[in-house]
Amino acid sequence: MRIFRLIIAMLLLFGTSACVFHTTGSTEVGVRTVKFALFGKKGVEDKYYAPGSTYIFPPIINEWHTFDTKLQNMEMTFDATKGDRKGRDDLLFKTVDGNDIGLDVIIAYRIDPQKAPYILQYVAKNNDVLRQKIIRAIARSKPRDIFGELRTEEFYVADKREKQAQLAKEKLQEMIGPMGIIIERVLTKDYHFNKAYQKAIEDKKIADQMVGRNRSAQHAALEEYKRKLEEAKGEVNKLVADADGEFQKAQIDADVYFEKQKMIAEAITAEGIADAKGIQEMNKALEGSGGEAMVKLRIAEALEGKQIFLLPVSEGGMNLKTTNINGLLDTMGIKALSPEKK
Repeated sequence: MRIFRLIIAMLLLFGTSACVFHTTGSTEVGVRTVKFALFGKKGVEDKYYAPGSTYIFPPIINEWHTFDTKLQNMEMTFDATKGDRKGRDDLLFKTVDGNDIGLDVIIAYRIDPQKAPYILQYVAKNNDVLRQKIIRAIARSKPRDIFGELRTEEFYVADKREKQAQLAKEKLQEMIGPMGIIIERVLTKDYHFNKAYQKAIEDKKIADQMVGRNRSAQHAALEEYKRKLEEAKGEVNKLVADADGEFQKAQIDADVYFEKQKMIAEAITAEGIADAKGIQEMNKALEGSGGEAMVKLRIAEALEGKQIFLLPVSEGGMNLKTTNINGLLDTMGIKALSPEKK
């Protein structure tokens, strides 16, 4: 026992005197495994060592592992020059309606730092083993089932693919989340059918595009017709409005002329009535004794300043019906007297 204790003491002294520096990168976490311990618990420590730090442990009785916790992308693609592996690496499966399809997929994931000790103890020794043996195996199986629920033509609809990608993310998280892996995104890129089917789909898409163009042209022609119809309606309404305006203007002018003529007629009527009433009053006045006097007055005014000749008229004498008055006046010398008065 003394010898055994001496050996243990020497080993401890040697181990502690030759400590080793262990560092973590800016995105790495460290996990320590205690291989031998006189006091305390040995095995993987249930804690992680923070990024960007340096730690000192004896080399013999301790083991050191690191895990990169930055966001990582696992790309599985049809292109042989891209992705995680050389050669074709896209997901191959059948659609729900029975057609073969290949789908390029990107799985974005990261390690949960809190679960780094659990990953080391139960899942994988390092990032590469975790990526190739765990994440890749699961990420190539479950998404096939989920994307295989789509019909062939639904792969042309981005919203359909996005919906299935979100469902694949959730299912993967349920499966490998407890292992300390966080699935951030599942992204889909290109998809590939067999050549004959691809050609048939492309031809159908071209035909659908032609139908769409024709429908668009028909719709545009209909809209143009509607526009021209509205313009014609506007022009007709303008003509009707102008005609209504001219009619209303003529009607107003006619009404004004009518009112003017009506007023003139009323004035003439009133004046005629007044004149008639005056004549009636004058006639009434002439019917009395004053009328005779007025007639005499008017006769007197008419004879004022005029020469009056008395012609002898008696029984058996001059007959005015047969007498030459001009010759009689010459005889009596009236014409001769006329120049002298001038």
